[in-house]
Amino acid sequence: MIAGPAIAGVLVTYVSSALVLGLDALTYVFLAVLVARTRLPAAGRVSPVDQAAARGGLALLRSHPELLGLLTLTWFFNLLYGPVEVALPLHVTDDLHAPGTLLGLYWTLFGIGAVLGGLAVGALRQLPLWPVTVAIVVGWGLSLLPFGFDGPTAVTVACFTLGGAIYGPFVPLSVTLMQAKSPPQHLAAMLAARSAVLLTASPLGAALGGPLTTALGPGATLGGSGLATVALSAVACVVLLARRRNQWVREPGAPLQTDQESRSTGHLAAIA
Repeated sequence: MIAGPAIAGVLVTYVSSALVLGLDALTYVFLAVLVARTRLPAAGRVSPVDQAAARGGLALLRSHPELLGLLTLTWFFNLLYGPVEVALPLHVTDDLHAPGTLLGLYWTLFGIGAVLGGLAVGALRQLPLWPVTVAIVVGWGLSLLPFGFDGPTAVTVACFTLGGAIYGPFVPLSVTLMQAKSPPQHLAAMLAARSAVLLTASPLGAALGGPLTTALGPGATLGGSGLATVALSAVACVVLLARRRNQWVREPGAPLQTDQESRSTGHLAAIA
């Protein structure tokens, strides 16, 4: 995500874009040869319990409302990211009339930000995971809003870099949250179901990004994606707080919250 866009941005400026795509395709041929030559060890024996869980990954997720809610949040988050990959190149070429080097700069700085954000995952895991996850959704949405207001290029580049730093920890933290909440014997099946469901989100978002960009323009599509992402985080806050209150109502004799639970609820209230 750092070297690739930088190299591509330079190449498309001086050679044919079709040639760059062809060179990229050749790298996949090289990877295919490596995969074909790889010899994996024989698979170990799978217990009947694991086989049953593997067949019912989605059913297991449905039986855990919190994990289903996390999957729903992640799916819509990825869906709303899809239009960015369509609109950003058109924003550079149509709105800014800039060369491919600027597009490469956007993605290179995004990659640098994502790496720096990923390095902070260890520290973020010490905080309540749900509020941090929702805060990432809010921050990513806010980082896209300047595109919708025709902000200066320097501002949108800086915001996209910051957006990379915010976006970077989302995947490891959301997976960590699922690992923490899943029954250990069902974790593999739940993660497999999660991956299968999420595979549909970004492509569908990219498909929606085409007509949206045609109708609204690239900048408005980017800003609209950010605004919709902020709205998604607001809905997530309301649902989480409502669920917490329902738990308190159902358990009137339950002990007082722990310090971590108190901080988690406080963070959610602040985000809302």
